[in-house]
Amino acid sequence: MRVDGQEIAQKIFNDLKQRVDKLKGKGITPHLHIITLTSNFASKVYVSQKKLKGKRIGAKITVENLDPQITTQDLLKKIHKLNNDSSIHGVIVQRPLPFQIDEKKTAEAINPRKDVDGFHQYSDFSPPVGISVLKILEKIYNSFEENLNFEGWLKSKKITVVGGGITAGKPIIKTLVRIGVKPLTVASQTQNRAEILKNSDIIICAVGKPNILTKSDIKKGAILVGVGMFMGKDGKFHSDYEEEDIKDTASFYTPTPGGVGPVNVAELLSNLLNATEN
Repeated sequence: MRVDGQEIAQKIFNDLKQRVDKLKGKGITPHLHIITLTSNFASKVYVSQKKLKGKRIGAKITVENLDPQITTQDLLKKIHKLNNDSSIHGVIVQRPLPFQIDEKKTAEAINPRKDVDGFHQYSDFSPPVGISVLKILEKIYNSFEENLNFEGWLKSKKITVVGGGITAGKPIIKTLVRIGVKPLTVASQTQNRAEILKNSDIIICAVGKPNILTKSDIKKGAILVGVGMFMGKDGKFHSDYEEEDIKDTASFYTPTPGGVGPVNVAELLSNLLNATEN
């Protein structure tokens, strides 16, 4: 069964719009400042969605395109200015970053109170992508009649995360571990990949390459959450698996587009509202 991320996201956006209206009644407009250094097409599309959805709920979204050749030192100076600007409530440096930029220093430079992407080790916020996966899984959980609560249900399942990248795999694993769920991980060098996948009840795929998962990789009734995406030769975005291939094998799956992405944007803006209100 297809899981509609747009439907989940819209409920979140409706709530956020009401919260923004209350803040504006007090003379406060939530303000997210996004720094971009990349020409990655998927990232550009994602940034455009953040801007579009942010404006729709009444937030201010500033997108600043910096020279991709910028040094880490100059980027840190820019972040420092944004940290000290009281009119800005959230700061993002859009990933992926150019090779010369120090990823860790960049993440740690953002004020934890403004780190709405959740990359700082002491961030006030959970990574939106991790929370989005949980929201998707909770939607699936609510379709069952279970004696267990949601977290108990998750803990009863064999969960595998495919891919360990800094923008998706790692934050998802971090989010699951935080609630007491210990997922297995599969990377390119994992030797018993086939065995792990065939025994998994829930597979969260966060790679961004074609055919990372096919129906032969998964057991009947598995739940698939597709986080990774890429631009195909047809000019359309695709998941790590093809919907037509897995739809009759998986019990639930997220599509691309319209799956995790919209929920991810909604949860990012939810973090922005929390940063503004606090």
